[in-house]
Amino acid sequence: MENAVADGHRTENKGSNVLIPWNDSLSVGIQEIDEQHRVLVDLLNELHRAITEHHGSDAAIGILDRLVEYTRIHFSVEESLMRVLDYPGYEEHKQHHEQLIEQVYELRGKVGNGKHISFELLHFLKSWLTRHILEDDRDYVPFFLSRGVKASYEKRSWLDRIFHR
Repeated sequence: MENAVADGHRTENKGSNVLIPWNDSLSVGIQEIDEQHRVLVDLLNELHRAITEHHGSDAAIGILDRLVEYTRIHFSVEESLMRVLDYPGYEEHKQHHEQLIEQVYELRGKVGNGKHISFELLHFLKSWLTRHILEDDRDYVPFFLSRGVKASYEKRSWLDRIFHR
């Protein structure tokens, strides 16, 4: 991945062509989840750059495919934790995940059919993701921590090792 740094995260926030700058205000306070959210933010920023810099639909399709794949993995991790920890808001949270996946598939389908991705849809994804992180995901953090989930860890996560070799 371009712009990779030692910690495995991109440095996209330093450029002017950033849709969502990553900062501590987007942190939910659980390192594993924050790292996954950061990958999602990086992918949306990459998609935004591809559109604004006119990289073409093939580039956008590739980014969308990675966004779909990573989103599904991230949601599976969150939902698995919710089930294991018996999180009371699991069903509602899962429904929100399903709605975003549907929107991403819709976006992917439009690009696959030769249509351009509209900035309206891109900004919808930005709004949805930031609202989801800042509201929905932050809601489960106190519950997770009370059930023994660690806020941070010393070793790299399995997900980080897979996607940021």
